[in-house]
Amino acid sequence: MHLGRLIAPSPERRQMERTNRSRDIRTYSLDELTELVKELGQPGFRAKQLHEWLHVKNVCSFSDMTNLPKALRESLEDHFSFKVPTEIVKQVSKDGSRKYLLQFSDGVSVETVGMPNRNKLAVCISTQAGCAMGCAFCATGLAGLTRSLTAQEMVDQVLHVARDFGERVTSVVFMGQGEPLANFDATVEALRILNDPNGLAIGARHLTVSTCGIIPNIRRFAELPEQFTLAISLHSAIQPTRNKLMPGVKKYTLLRLHEAIQEYVEKTGRRPTYEFAMIEGINDTNPEMQALIDFCAGTLCHVNLIQLNDIADSPLKPSPIEKVETLQRRLTMHGVETTIRNSRGSDIDAACGQLKQRRILKKHLSE
Repeated sequence: MHLGRLIAPSPERRQMERTNRSRDIRTYSLDELTELVKELGQPGFRAKQLHEWLHVKNVCSFSDMTNLPKALRESLEDHFSFKVPTEIVKQVSKDGSRKYLLQFSDGVSVETVGMPNRNKLAVCISTQAGCAMGCAFCATGLAGLTRSLTAQEMVDQVLHVARDFGERVTSVVFMGQGEPLANFDATVEALRILNDPNGLAIGARHLTVSTCGIIPNIRRFAELPEQFTLAISLHSAIQPTRNKLMPGVKKYTLLRLHEAIQEYVEKTGRRPTYEFAMIEGINDTNPEMQALIDFCAGTLCHVNLIQLNDIADSPLKPSPIEKVETLQRRLTMHGVETTIRNSRGSDIDAACGQLKQRRILKKHLSE
């Protein structure tokens, strides 16, 4: 990483500099930045200044780092990059929510949502471009999986929303496109970057990971020392129904999932959330409701009831709100903590994958 300008570069040095130039400066840890500024002949405190510009002040240009010497800024400019995503589309809802289609340097795009609420700002981010789970009710799965995202690409979604709103992000949900626990290591790295007290400093309990139910990685998640929050996309407590709705996780049976969640609760003491998107005539029948009550009764959990997003051309339609409210009452009567999710961005392409799919369709029709 020797980047000084006074020594004639060897072939090895030139190769190393080419490698560095292709690396995003924001992927460097504080320890790596400390080594970097030392090798550039700068005092150690410059590393903390650089780290603050990158991870607290959220700048995307070395020229904005006004308390760094001009020579240092120029050297950094020569050798490192900011691979921030490009905003392709932005939709703004009447409720203040904003949905973005963001494109990374390789042309891959994902969706991100910013949801303001009084003095708080929540962000829903994607962990993969596309998804391999194939859930019947999800627009993302229509195109399959393109690739997993890096931790920095996940964090970049949060930073983009923060810049656009001009506000600090107070919570993040990993509930956008993709299956977070199928991209476990990068997801955990992103969680820790967002939680870093020297960076964005978002509390661990305000960082939520949603999974379809990949049991081995739920157990790995339970071993993390941080108090990150876990949500499980359940959508049915009857095995054949769940297999049809969520074919990507049918090998992880409800019985084994229930056991893994109970182990998670015993190990962490934290309350998991079950996401339950209600679909008319599919999982809103009396047997389905009773199965969910039985699945949850006597356990530490929270059920989040959701009216399914109405996706164009999908045969699956949202349950009437009366049925959603009925299930909430029944769960509450059995001592299960339950809420109905307030739908945000209903007047825009709010469901995961809708905005991207609509853009692809529009492009296809224009060709």
